[in-house]
Amino acid sequence: MSTLVTGIGIAVAGVETPDDLLRPKPEGSTPVEPRERLGRKGLRYKDRATQLGYCAARDALREARLLDDEDRAPRGDRIAVVASSNYGNLDTICRTVETIAADTASAASPMDLPNASSNVLASSVAIRFGLTGPNLMLCNGETSGTDAVRWALALLGSGRADQVLVLGAEPDTEPARRLSGLDTAFDGAAALVLETQRTAASRGARARAGIDGHARGTDLSSCLAALGGEDARVPAAWQAPDTAPAGAAGLLEGVRDLGLAQQWRGASGALGVLQCAASAGWFAAGGAGPVYAVTGGGDTGPAAGLVLVSPGETG
Repeated sequence: MSTLVTGIGIAVAGVETPDDLLRPKPEGSTPVEPRERLGRKGLRYKDRATQLGYCAARDALREARLLDDEDRAPRGDRIAVVASSNYGNLDTICRTVETIAADTASAASPMDLPNASSNVLASSVAIRFGLTGPNLMLCNGETSGTDAVRWALALLGSGRADQVLVLGAEPDTEPARRLSGLDTAFDGAAALVLETQRTAASRGARARAGIDGHARGTDLSSCLAALGGEDARVPAAWQAPDTAPAGAAGLLEGVRDLGLAQQWRGASGALGVLQCAASAGWFAAGGAGPVYAVTGGGDTGPAAGLVLVSPGETG
């Protein structure tokens, strides 16, 4: 039985709908301004990744009809948060370390301290929207966003939550550029609401896509083999990782790569979540499934993947 995506939120420059992620990036698009989308309240002292995360999370929760008129979740105790970001609070960490090295710990800003926790993205989003279910933050590199979805499936499968908000966010900050080696780092966020078919049916929630399987491998080849399994259908399309090794296209010969990773280079911990949102956009535009969404697999690193299907293909 598939797990359903019943809410999607995106905060990426020039992107209005999930299928926009698969189109060429609009020329001259300006960075997302959270104050214009959310108002000023509650944004002061929050880092860029958290502000972007607020935008995407709110839109996903609203679409899934889980928020009241004041953007609070009345049944937030059954809604979990799993967030992913590798560079999210790197600017806060660097600034704090440099301040302490140049002076002493007493010179560090007390307003920076909460943002120095690696869990700041997941915890801040949970507090803002009243989501008091399980709360997890992943910062484990290339596969982080895909792993966040897998942890969400585990929470739903174990009955720990009725819905899970999965969030991926990365900011374009100077430390992120320095570490990623990019002139301009990815700047954006995507969010999904996941729930079981039974829960979604009981609420009358609309499915945007289904997640029909997942796998992890020691490299890209083994991950793809595990996603296919013995009786799996040949995928209609796939989303290759941005760190795919040379010759990766030959691993799924004849299967179209939707090209998201090349379009939005450096998405890092947000990539796996963006891939799921883009797959929903692919289905909404008439594309068929299954679609494989894969992250990692570069050099000697592990790879993680998901099998996404259209709402009409969920079993």
